[in-house]
Amino acid sequence: MSGSLSHLTRRFFDVLTSKPLSISERATVASWLAPELAEVFFEQMDADQRHGYHAALSVISDGHDDGEVITAALMHDVGKRHAHLGVIGRSVASVMIVLGLPLTERMVLYRDHGRNGARELVELQAPSLAIEYALHHQGERPQTIESNLWKTLVAADQAPKAGTRADF
Repeated sequence: MSGSLSHLTRRFFDVLTSKPLSISERATVASWLAPELAEVFFEQMDADQRHGYHAALSVISDGHDDGEVITAALMHDVGKRHAHLGVIGRSVASVMIVLGLPLTERMVLYRDHGRNGARELVELQAPSLAIEYALHHQGERPQTIESNLWKTLVAADQAPKAGTRADF
């Protein structure tokens, strides 16, 4: 998790105010993903679906319409759903992670969502870029992801600023 106060604050309000994807947004996501990946995507809480959708729109608006890049943007946080934490639980977990305090089992699942999501994406035979990005999106760029593409994906992972819409 990015530990900056501004990132945590943006994500808190993003999760708190997130609305479910519309029928047309869900159809768009389903058209971008293989059926088994779409099923997992839609198991996420509304805020994570919305975040993945905005990340996908961001990479597309940056000129990356390749299906593997879109899949990586959509699926990077799928491991979070196993923690079953709402906005308050995520906020508490994030603070405890930053402070290095002991975590509950669910908080550990939340902290390790990248590794857990990547493992799941391997089982689902997701594109290698989606697996690598899910695994590394909270850390350093792996050699397997080109530098400019990494920058695009990391920028897409940032919460949209309040009052803006990334919808086309």
